[in-house]
Amino acid sequence: MKAFTYERASSPEQAAQMVARTPNAKFIAGGTNLLDLMKLEIETPTHLVDVNSLGLDRIEATPDGGLRIGGLVRNTDLAADLRIRRDYPVLSHALLAGASGQLRNAATTGGNLLQRTRCPYFYDTNMPCNKRTPGSGCGAIGGVTRQHAVIGHSDACIATNPSDMAVALRVLDAVVETVQGDGKTRTIPIAEFHRLPGGTPNVETVLAASEMITGVVLPKPLGGVQLYRKVRDRASYAFALVSVAAVIRKDGGSRVALGGVAHRPWRVEAADARLADGARATMAELLADARPQPENAFKVTLAERTLAAVLAQARI
Repeated sequence: MKAFTYERASSPEQAAQMVARTPNAKFIAGGTNLLDLMKLEIETPTHLVDVNSLGLDRIEATPDGGLRIGGLVRNTDLAADLRIRRDYPVLSHALLAGASGQLRNAATTGGNLLQRTRCPYFYDTNMPCNKRTPGSGCGAIGGVTRQHAVIGHSDACIATNPSDMAVALRVLDAVVETVQGDGKTRTIPIAEFHRLPGGTPNVETVLAASEMITGVVLPKPLGGVQLYRKVRDRASYAFALVSVAAVIRKDGGSRVALGGVAHRPWRVEAADARLADGARATMAELLADARPQPENAFKVTLAERTLAAVLAQARI
């Protein structure tokens, strides 16, 4: 690990200012992903700004009947919150499907949204990776691609987004709140938060370098049957081959999002209307532009079967 300096912030605005004034500075909270990347020298920040004491660890009701989740709410606390379990169970299920209990105790809401891909070529510094070193190439293309994207990828990158939580937030139409180094705040729909790789897979979100996530806002409860199903190679502490987050409602307001298949949580709103027609019809719309690699073409069929299982469960 390369040497770095460290300081603690006392407000979100101050934290953003601290990062803005120091080149290659990073925020740190739980550090469950960042510290691992620093040990491998994939991330080499010169300065860390500790944001753990900013009071962003609460879940509060919003005037329109939704919930605001502070950016520092730990994954364990969010999954266990009675309001989340009752009104947004898809989010609770998704959180509990991710990582391990120990990591969920440390991981934050903001950090979960910002975690980087677990593509093995990204983690292997002996291999080319445009996400790690722009312009070096993509070692995954033509390599071992079982875990990789089948849609939304590019000739520069076929990695997937690893977050379970983000898939649930996408199906719920959450909104991300941020503060920037100049003190300005903004709200970003979760649908616009993560970028597709294009020619710049190293730029993973729409955030500016000194922009910090202060919270995530959930709309008023959607109701219906909410389910999250994750298919992986082992029962725990593994990332999704395919995951399905779904809200199934009898009034026709159903919706679905996929994880494990793209560079960001994958949702096509036009596919939501096909849920009443079954998994095959829905996936024909949802994955219409899929371009799988030879080793991961099974993901297209697996996604359809996983959705079929979710739809069957929702009808019980």
